[in-house]
Amino acid sequence: MRAKTPSFIAEFPLRTTAEDEAILSKRLDAARQIYNASLGEAMRRLALMRQSKDWQRASKMPKTVMEERSGKRIGNKARSRLFRETQERFGFTRDSIQKFAESCRDACLIGDHLGSHDTQTTSLRAFQAVQQYAFGIRGRPRFKSARRFHSVEGKGDSVIRFRKEPVPAIHCAGLVLPLRLDPKDKRGWQGIALEARTKYVRVVRRTIRGRARWYCQIIQEGLSPQVRPMREGVVGYDPAPSTVAFVSDTDASLERLCPEVEQPWKEARRILLSLDRSRRATNPGNYDTEGRVNRGTKRWIRSERHKRRLRDLAETERRLTAAPKTAHGNLANRILAQGKIIQGEKLCYRSLQKNFGRSVKVRAPGIWVERIRRKAESAGGGLIEIDPRKTRLSQFDHTTGQYVKKPLSQRMHVFGGGRTEPVQRDLYSAFLAKCSEKDFLDIRQVRKAWPGAEPLLRRAMSRGKEPARREGLSRPHVLGVRAGRPSKGKMGSGCPRSRSSEAGEAVAQARAPESWIPIP
Repeated sequence: MRAKTPSFIAEFPLRTTAEDEAILSKRLDAARQIYNASLGEAMRRLALMRQSKDWQRASKMPKTVMEERSGKRIGNKARSRLFRETQERFGFTRDSIQKFAESCRDACLIGDHLGSHDTQTTSLRAFQAVQQYAFGIRGRPRFKSARRFHSVEGKGDSVIRFRKEPVPAIHCAGLVLPLRLDPKDKRGWQGIALEARTKYVRVVRRTIRGRARWYCQIIQEGLSPQVRPMREGVVGYDPAPSTVAFVSDTDASLERLCPEVEQPWKEARRILLSLDRSRRATNPGNYDTEGRVNRGTKRWIRSERHKRRLRDLAETERRLTAAPKTAHGNLANRILAQGKIIQGEKLCYRSLQKNFGRSVKVRAPGIWVERIRRKAESAGGGLIEIDPRKTRLSQFDHTTGQYVKKPLSQRMHVFGGGRTEPVQRDLYSAFLAKCSEKDFLDIRQVRKAWPGAEPLLRRAMSRGKEPARREGLSRPHVLGVRAGRPSKGKMGSGCPRSRSSEAGEAVAQARAPESWIPIP
């Protein structure tokens, strides 16, 4: 098998004409039809396979068995072999679905728009969706309409190719589509990214302000280039549904995730109610006397105003999706400027979605964690997630060495010794996470680092009481930017004054030695 290598994505807008966009749209629609055909065939074979006696017998077999020599429980190989034989007999395999897709392509005019490799990647995408549904990983896949299919990719250096000479461009279906490069970044991230070896290319269509825009995603071999200075060190973090606390050797901060993004709940609800009234007014025959949708096949009529409101709603959702990505990237870069090793407790983000659905939709803490994980690994560091059931950082008190449970509403940590003033709960948990190693808390390191970390936590608490200043972690990679609030109509978070000198004086204070105490 071919060895796996790390990859990163370099995305660039394409220079297209009206004729180019028409050809690309036909190609994308042909890929959509191949996807739907492959999806329907895979679902049909899955249904037949589940009705077979071999599949039902394999489902009743135990997943693990006891090994005779070691006495340990191992996977049931007989069960796996019976499943595999049943899949091959019914043709529920990747190669079989790809051959079916190629036969569909050659039987009609789709063969004039798609190549062999494009057809294989599209059918593989459909087969993987059905396969994950069969394993219970995701829900039942749906057929793609013209508005829900936005990308097609090649397979290696195939029909969709990237060429650097004479100008960086994408060669696709006889078209030469130059990339829109930033002229100020020829020797920056873009120039370094284009020098890597190209694995394959993906063409993506996005609707921005009601107009279709075309992009290419070039999957390059290696790690993403690093163009910002990053410091060696450890940063502790404590995530929450809408805020994140960070503590490093020289700084600390409690910040709100995506402070620039505000979900217009009332406006969106008003638009949805307007769409429902318009749909009922133009399609009265599709509803019964109680206002419920009739069963069976129906033809829906949409007015021009209805379509315009749909476009407005889609544009609003697109902006709300794009804004957190920018905010997540900026915050991740500022954190990595403090240290490449990021440590914090591992949370169940599905539980956060159930309990704090609206906040998680706007702030997306789970997506941010994955974003900083990729950036840390590309920089040569990594993200270390601590098991909260073993360390219980939010309950620990280093002054007494005891654990005290606190309700979720209590946001301040009160020390049991009585000599230290309370500190913010999330900041203190982030400080303890910084002093942890794997699933153990180093008490000696905690008490040694506390005299230098306490002033940083106090300063972060004082900044949290003054949100108008919009200060957070220092940003050594940002030059020539003044601190303060962003200008009206623009999204940004300003640039705070450097506090490294004050932090250095605090870290230089006396430190008391202690012992290493593992947390069971």
